[in-house]
Amino acid sequence: MQTIYLAGGCFWGAQKFFDQFPGVKETEVGYANGPTENPSYQDVCADSGHAETVRIVFDEAQLPLDALLEKYFMIIDPVSVNRQGHDVGIQYRTGIYYTHAAQRPVIDTFMAEETKKYDRPLAVEVAPLQNFFSAEEYHQKYLDKNPGGYCHVPASLLHLEDE
Repeated sequence: MQTIYLAGGCFWGAQKFFDQFPGVKETEVGYANGPTENPSYQDVCADSGHAETVRIVFDEAQLPLDALLEKYFMIIDPVSVNRQGHDVGIQYRTGIYYTHAAQRPVIDTFMAEETKKYDRPLAVEVAPLQNFFSAEEYHQKYLDKNPGGYCHVPASLLHLEDE
């Protein structure tokens, strides 16, 4: 099993999106790569500097990292700075936060290929994970608990594996 942390705007939809794929064994939403310990949702909304992030535990044999990153790029606007959909602020930045040095070359190769598809620089932060704090329980699997909840991820992308 491997773990990667992906910030892709509002974490509610990102978690629901990734939960659908074979090979994804576990997800958890939280706050990553900010300057303080144990922020609350209110802190994050007040520009604490943390990114809304999904921790993804996945089976590399079933879902290689580059394939997972391809899926990630389906739900983000990679040239948008601190914004995804109608959500604006530093907490909605995009980022790929890795925990093992061996993941970096895969990420770099993937990002180099993605860069060629855009005429503007990519705004996706690539960095080692500095910290991750689990979000409050009511945020975990939020769209399962609140099916009508707002999300920047189109509903059609939340059920790709149902087809």
